[in-house]
Amino acid sequence: MQQVNVGIVGLGTVGLGTLTVLSENAEQIATKLGFSLRVKAVCSRTVETKPIPAGLGPVQKTNDWRAVVANPEVDVVVEVIGGTHVAREVVEAAIQAGKSVVTANKELMAECGADIWDRAIGQGVNLGMEASVAGGIPILAVLREGIAGDRVNSLFGILNGTCNYILTEIERHNTPFEMVLMEAQRLGYAEADPAMDVDGFDAASKLAILAALAFGERIMPSDIHTEGIRRVLPIDFQYAHQMEYTIRLIAAARLTPAGLILSVRPSLIANRTILAGVRGAYNAVWVRGQFGEDTFYYGRGAGSQPTGVAVVSDLMRVAREIRSGSPQRVSPFAHERLGEYQPISITKLKSRYYLRFRVEDRPGIIARLATVLADKGISIDAVLQLPEENWRDLPFVITTQPTLEESLRAALAEMSTHDYLIEAPFAMPMEARL
Repeated sequence: MQQVNVGIVGLGTVGLGTLTVLSENAEQIATKLGFSLRVKAVCSRTVETKPIPAGLGPVQKTNDWRAVVANPEVDVVVEVIGGTHVAREVVEAAIQAGKSVVTANKELMAECGADIWDRAIGQGVNLGMEASVAGGIPILAVLREGIAGDRVNSLFGILNGTCNYILTEIERHNTPFEMVLMEAQRLGYAEADPAMDVDGFDAASKLAILAALAFGERIMPSDIHTEGIRRVLPIDFQYAHQMEYTIRLIAAARLTPAGLILSVRPSLIANRTILAGVRGAYNAVWVRGQFGEDTFYYGRGAGSQPTGVAVVSDLMRVAREIRSGSPQRVSPFAHERLGEYQPISITKLKSRYYLRFRVEDRPGIIARLATVLADKGISIDAVLQLPEENWRDLPFVITTQPTLEESLRAALAEMSTHDYLIEAPFAMPMEARL
């Protein structure tokens, strides 16, 4: 059977990993498909300096993505450059030219993936995006087909390996965020500008895609309440350990009687939960269905070859459909059409909360804070204070009984005006039963 030809735009970490998998695993890929995948063209701004595997054979090299799209031998265009401007031009030009597309671009798919899919269907071509979320974990295939018969009630994920590495290193070594971030940058886990990762935006884009598949609604990253991990201190882990919890950046989607609530933020999770054991740069997703109940997916969330495997797996699926003569009939978003439902505010979430304060010590502080909480209808569960000699910067913790977040926010706003605070109170939800 005739081979399917591939053009790759972008030769960064993911692009080169994809080439490695296609080259070193070519024989097994051909055995599984019954035909071969052949790389015909590659594109990068510095293409001549890139280590193209010799096993691929003759390959067109160019620094103009249009040449890849226009190459008459290319059947599928792989977009792995990231961002949303040029990447969208590449994807839409390829679809217009009648070529299927495989992408690892979470930002692009989160913002306009459903519209791109509509264009692909209109042109009779395919769209693959498995590598856009959780690297080597095939979570989109799971939601699209593996558990398609279930009704998802909630989904919780650790979706950013950089944040998970930083948090677990703070926990392991009792080291401040800034020092661990510098080490993560040195090791290549974090970018020079780490904001997309450590401020939660990367995880929010991924959650938008997962929520669209799980709940059938058009979700934008801006719909998701997003907080990062910059304020997490080593002492927060010490207090968490006292209560048999740990801290992770949790991406959460909950279908409540009032509606869908979405969030990305650092949270305390009980040590007995399976997500608490996810350490380092790994990702994990926990899905709870109405009928199938709990399923869990774990693996490398990033990296050259794990993500390259996801890209190549998409290529294999698309190639089969090209050879069978029809585009994919299962939408990459798991639904024929996405609804336009708007998630409800995070303020409608009811949870226990961990409140950490840093104060200049003086008599009556806890009584004043307790009065504010009582005025907002919030009950205290416990007050924790580890030994500390510096009375000018004294940390302590209050945990609450379950309360609405809107009540908690009102309390925090009032507390923030108190003159004994070194900084605004830091709040995290406590997730005992993920």
